[in-house]
Amino acid sequence: MKENAFEALTVETLPDRLGNIPEIADRLGGAPAAWKVREVGDGNLNLVFIVEGEAQTLIIKQALPYVRLVGDSWPLPLKRSFFEYHALTRQEQRAPGTVPAVYYFDETQALIAMEFLSPHIILRRALIEGQELPKIGRDLGLFMARTLFRGSDLSMKAADRKADLALFADNVDLCDITESLVFTDPYFEAPMNRHTPGLDTLVKELRSDRDLKVAAQRMKHLFASRAETMVHGDLHSGSVMVTKDDTRVIDPEFAFYGPMAFDVGMLLANYWMAYFSQRGHEEKGSRASMRAYLLGVISETWTTFRDEFAHLWRTERSGMFYQASLFEEQNDALGSEQALNHVIHDLWTDMLGFAGIEMHRRILGLAHNADFEDIADEKLRASCEAPALKFGRHIVVNRNTIQSLAELDRLAEALDQGKLS
Repeated sequence: MKENAFEALTVETLPDRLGNIPEIADRLGGAPAAWKVREVGDGNLNLVFIVEGEAQTLIIKQALPYVRLVGDSWPLPLKRSFFEYHALTRQEQRAPGTVPAVYYFDETQALIAMEFLSPHIILRRALIEGQELPKIGRDLGLFMARTLFRGSDLSMKAADRKADLALFADNVDLCDITESLVFTDPYFEAPMNRHTPGLDTLVKELRSDRDLKVAAQRMKHLFASRAETMVHGDLHSGSVMVTKDDTRVIDPEFAFYGPMAFDVGMLLANYWMAYFSQRGHEEKGSRASMRAYLLGVISETWTTFRDEFAHLWRTERSGMFYQASLFEEQNDALGSEQALNHVIHDLWTDMLGFAGIEMHRRILGLAHNADFEDIADEKLRASCEAPALKFGRHIVVNRNTIQSLAELDRLAEALDQGKLS
């Protein structure tokens, strides 16, 4: 199969095409003709199949040479599967047990065979359903701290980090998607934008807001120029699979070397959007408990990330930045703590900026969130999206003066209750 030109899989062709690959066939067990195959890909980019054999069930993921959400009018390199494979292997090394196990990779066919996670469901769907999962805040805080710290010059040998940077630097097309669809298109009437009709007046205000547009471009500048660590690149609630006992991060095909705070901001933005969407999901009863839960998850995620990052700083800081030879080995542990405080402060500020941008692009751009999209009543949906847009604007523009999550909790509650316009 590796010698053949790329050919997209189908439910019908998958058994014959993959049946002679031992890494796949031996795990699945039984005759390929007896495998049960179903396509489950509902994302924006790829084909995804669940393949059930006698011995095991696998996920088969294959990239397509275009953006699936749009069609073949938007070509996209198959090499994104290469970056996903390499990102998964590094995430597993840096934060063991947090991503699906990878069993096979074929670069020519842009194909990855990996662990089937069951009974996991997508985190976004769980939050829409009102599930209060007890572990996601801690699990995802640890995942981000460990992968972001251990993939940076704070931890890696300089030569290894530079080799990784060179490898991921070729993920140009997916970075371009983020640079355009996230940081630029939401702030003018770009052709692929769409928004709920009831938001027209607010959208016009945001797109004429000079301070907001300048802030958005400053965040884009950071995204494109600050190659601090390997980031997941698309870490939202649709890129996490969960049970009440287990949390796994999936789909890192947007991985590249970028700002440490980018993943943190994207994830927290999706929690905040889930918070503002709750009024649209109250057909079966009050979501007051879910609102409080989501604010608690935001706090736990950030606190866990911050504390684990500080722990790694004190125990694994072996890279070229803030070297122990300048601080601890000179009996100046206080100097190390002072430097850590500066780094965490910058992470906090940048996180807020990236979070606000993510909230805007998910409501005003091409790819929207089911948190809001599942609200069928357009008037109700707009009434949930409007405070989210205002919240996003506030944290982007005022990121340098916001002091705490408690301050943001009060702001979110007031906006959600219509107390602020």
